[in-house]
Amino acid sequence: MKILKRILLGLLILVLLLVVVVRLTVHESRPEIKEGANADAVAQKILSAVDKPAWDTLNYVQWTFPRGHSYIWDRPNNNAVVKWDDYEVHLNMDEVDGRAWQNGEELSEGAKSKAIQKAWSFWCNDSFWFSAPFKLFDPGTERNIAVDKDGKEGLLISYASGGVTPGDQYLWYYDDQGMPTGYKMWVKIIPIGGVYASWTDWTTLAGYAKVATKHMLDLVNMEIEMTNIKSGQRWSDLGYDQNPIKL
Repeated sequence: MKILKRILLGLLILVLLLVVVVRLTVHESRPEIKEGANADAVAQKILSAVDKPAWDTLNYVQWTFPRGHSYIWDRPNNNAVVKWDDYEVHLNMDEVDGRAWQNGEELSEGAKSKAIQKAWSFWCNDSFWFSAPFKLFDPGTERNIAVDKDGKEGLLISYASGGVTPGDQYLWYYDDQGMPTGYKMWVKIIPIGGVYASWTDWTTLAGYAKVATKHMLDLVNMEIEMTNIKSGQRWSDLGYDQNPIKL
């Protein structure tokens, strides 16, 4: 038993040392804000490139996120179906409430509450990867032009509220037309600042709004791909005879 404890302690020390080394060699400090720059004009250029007016008029969207998280979104009512493993949650996102099932059996009380909170956490993360370019002027956001450690300018979006991790920052990079190409992140969920994620393989939804279907995180060489994307103005456009959200 003493030998096992020593081995575990040694492994823990190695992990901590590895974290320290990574922090010292990879971590990037938050970017320096460029005073006087017109960040709102840049943000509007990005919104024009992805066609936010078309996004604002789109009623229904569905997609699948890695790890088997699937979503159906009723945008006018801000309700959604969130599925993972053997769970299915029908979520009212304004109230963070709804109904939940596991293996087809409806949950109640504490089990229901836990499932709803987990669905909400999944939603906040996964929907951001799907629709972040449309959120540049969300309530609680602050926009600045900032410069990273390499001297490259980008649009820094700071989230003072909203979701489950207020305080996160994203430094967006974009091409000459304003189309996003990727961002660096300073977020609570990742202990290393400045991790870059690409935004590529754009697809056009019903009504011409554009979303990126692939992201590559450079630090861990991990790809995030959105699949099973459907959109439309009627439930039938997504293949449903009627509203699939039961609240």
